[in-house]
Amino acid sequence: MAKKSSTKTSVRPVPKRLYKAELKRLQIELVEMQRWVAKSGARVLVIFEGRDAAGKGGAIKRVTEYLNPRHARVVALDKPSKRERGQWYFQRYIERLPGKGEIVLMDRSWYNRAGVERVMGYCTEEQYQRFLRQVPVLEQHLIEDGIILIKYWFSVSDDEQQARFLARREDPMKLWKLSSTDLESIRRWEDYSRAKDAMFAATDTPGSPWWVVESDDKRSARVNAISHLLESIPYHRLDRPKIAIPDRPEADDYERPPIEQFRYVPDIAAQLGKKAAESA
Repeated sequence: MAKKSSTKTSVRPVPKRLYKAELKRLQIELVEMQRWVAKSGARVLVIFEGRDAAGKGGAIKRVTEYLNPRHARVVALDKPSKRERGQWYFQRYIERLPGKGEIVLMDRSWYNRAGVERVMGYCTEEQYQRFLRQVPVLEQHLIEDGIILIKYWFSVSDDEQQARFLARREDPMKLWKLSSTDLESIRRWEDYSRAKDAMFAATDTPGSPWWVVESDDKRSARVNAISHLLESIPYHRLDRPKIAIPDRPEADDYERPPIEQFRYVPDIAAQLGKKAAESA
């Protein structure tokens, strides 16, 4: 039987107050960075990988929370369709690369082939080996073409992953995050470890390195990842446009139609407020 991976030492969570203050500062800076990306025409591709429940989705949410959706996209692809299975493996990802002035964040990426597809037997040995040969070349071509490519691996311990799975099972809003493949990853922890090591050995290159984010503490992981992302993009702050809010003109002879002509959603909020007042 394979020896169980050593569990990471416990981490001290970032105090919530400090985390919120720093996250706000970083999110303001992300907006400034995006303004530069849009103005300069830069293309930014950020890949988020890691084990199930490692915190990738939460980090992506904090990155995009205040960004302009016209210049930022999250790509989280489902299983390939029959047509896509007949394409060059990278083709459906290439179609979703960033355009001029755009940021694309991939919640999992072409590295599925080196991870879940490898471990679960969804690809052949020949397909896997071809992927490992092709992906460094592909990424180098993207970088040479001007795309800013950043790759993050969110690293979570086995004990923390187990705790998050148990929490998801009890949370009706997160139950959808527990797929059969996710649960199978518990039994195949060592297989995923070997797959990750082989992936790093083949694809952690000087031009396109992997950056590991320790994610047992979600707050620390988010702050660390966003801070590094900002440091990895050669942006500078632009002068903020001077925006004058015009005075509202005086009303003319317009008359609003009777309120009874419109359909309004039920005022549930008012009912909640009334219940709260009655129980006080």
